[in-house]
Amino acid sequence: MRRAGNVVAKALDMVGENIHAGMTTAELDTIIEDFLRSHGAVPAFKGYHGFPASACISIDEEVVHGIPGKRVIKEGEIVSVDLGSIVDGFYGDSARTFAIGEIDESRRELMEWTKKSLQAGIDKARKGNKLGAISSAVQQVAESRGYGVVRDLVGHGIGRNLHEEPQVPNFGSPDDGPVLATGMVIAIEPMITMGTYRVKTLPDGWTVVTADGQPSAHFEHTVAITDNGPDVLTLA
Repeated sequence: MRRAGNVVAKALDMVGENIHAGMTTAELDTIIEDFLRSHGAVPAFKGYHGFPASACISIDEEVVHGIPGKRVIKEGEIVSVDLGSIVDGFYGDSARTFAIGEIDESRRELMEWTKKSLQAGIDKARKGNKLGAISSAVQQVAESRGYGVVRDLVGHGIGRNLHEEPQVPNFGSPDDGPVLATGMVIAIEPMITMGTYRVKTLPDGWTVVTADGQPSAHFEHTVAITDNGPDVLTLA
């Protein structure tokens, strides 16, 4: 799983070096797929429940599951890229939100605090804690800044399948959920909005957008529970 996560991390590093205003999301998806395959990984998302691309690419008000296509990436937008890989039957899953050129302060702060909420969740990914400790930590950090915490979408267990039990909400009580144990691996993925936490799905059946049209940010890591604390597997 560390190998699968490492490929995803390197792919996201590559995205950060290549994403720019003027390219289409389909063009970005192509270079992502080429990168994953050239590094011995299979794109985990392509064909998953019929998803047509290798990456979920979501811009501004799009929260997650954006389908790459003809949409042109523009200066001042924030673009969330969610990637999964399969290496020798094991999965890695990670997401980052990228700033395109100069972005306004409100988007910059949204990105910063979404990353902070992810780190707060990771810090609670320790054996003996309830799963809800992660959820609660994410929610407290995000809501302390007045942001919306998406409830309709959650993180998940991961291993030989992309989505496994348990679900990992980004909200809730620290006393909720199963006890975390050594050997568990979960994907923690705060989806934080500048306005309401409510979302809706577009007619394409995939793209989830904020109900009020406000921007959203998304960061995700695959994290193993170990005797020595959280071990982030999606690092380059």
